[in-house]
Amino acid sequence: MDFRIGHGYDVHALADGLRLVLGGVEIEHTKGCVAHSDGDVAIHAICDAMLGALALGDIGKLFPDSDQRYKGIDSTLLLKEVVEVVASKGYSVGNVDCTIAMQRPKLRPHIDAMRQRLAEVIGIDIDRVSVKATTTEKLGFEGREEGVSTTAVVLLKAL
Repeated sequence: MDFRIGHGYDVHALADGLRLVLGGVEIEHTKGCVAHSDGDVAIHAICDAMLGALALGDIGKLFPDSDQRYKGIDSTLLLKEVVEVVASKGYSVGNVDCTIAMQRPKLRPHIDAMRQRLAEVIGIDIDRVSVKATTTEKLGFEGREEGVSTTAVVLLKAL
């Protein structure tokens, strides 16, 4: 079988009064991501991992922030399109593993909803989607609550 592995990383600044959307789930918080789209760093990292596995660049290439069509867009729509690109190249998603780093809010209560939403959008079973959360023990920009970062790894398999 033909397999491809991709790695993705995304970062967004946090600011007061904005929506916080992670893994396709809106989470109540006083801060949200500063972004052209909805700022869902988890989905953006997953998209980058999928595109990277196929050497197709990143989501900025596919969905440039200079294009007003993507202003405020729900990132699940971007993920659906990336999954379609993956399929058009003859691959499907085997599994996804994603880690979100931010100090607050605690993400544990939202992990299962994120896994479910991502599985639905990607079109795979929930047991093939891992979402983990970590604080940075108050270190760095995540620890100071200035931003959030996410890493993601995906395995793609030939159809």
